[in-house]
Amino acid sequence: MLFQELLGRLSSKLKGIAYKIHKADPAFQPDDLYQEAATHLWMEYQQGKLSEKTDSYILQGAYFYLKSYTRATRDDMPSLSMNAPINDTGEELQDFILSPESLNAPEGSDLDLLMEQAFNSALDRKEKEVVFFYLQGWTTREISERLGVSHVSIVNMESRIREKCQKLKQIA
Repeated sequence: MLFQELLGRLSSKLKGIAYKIHKADPAFQPDDLYQEAATHLWMEYQQGKLSEKTDSYILQGAYFYLKSYTRATRDDMPSLSMNAPINDTGEELQDFILSPESLNAPEGSDLDLLMEQAFNSALDRKEKEVVFFYLQGWTTREISERLGVSHVSIVNMESRIREKCQKLKQIA
């Protein structure tokens, strides 16, 4: 059996597994999980571990592999604070999301609630990725290369993030 045949036969179910894991842990995108599972299957195939195995057995192994992968990857992710510096100038995440020039947000738990609302409900997936990459210390150009967009798009996205946070402040 060729690997292409195996992957073609299991592809839709692998995508379903990836989506199921994404629903349980939205930090991981289904396409990325599918690619990780396909890569894992390729490695297993190369080592001859998939010969004579049923589709059900292979899919269950892929599911357990992805669960382990997400757990291990999450454990490696640093825990970050809203007060963590995100660049060389000492700018903090809360400065990035809620510009001090444009907002007079209250201190303490009200600010925390506003920040949580902004991140969880107002920002789309790409905007959340941009914030995450800034937290990792990436530059605008590095983020644009990773996301496959121009650095101008990233700068524009920063403006939209600030606008969305401003609107949330007005609502609050």
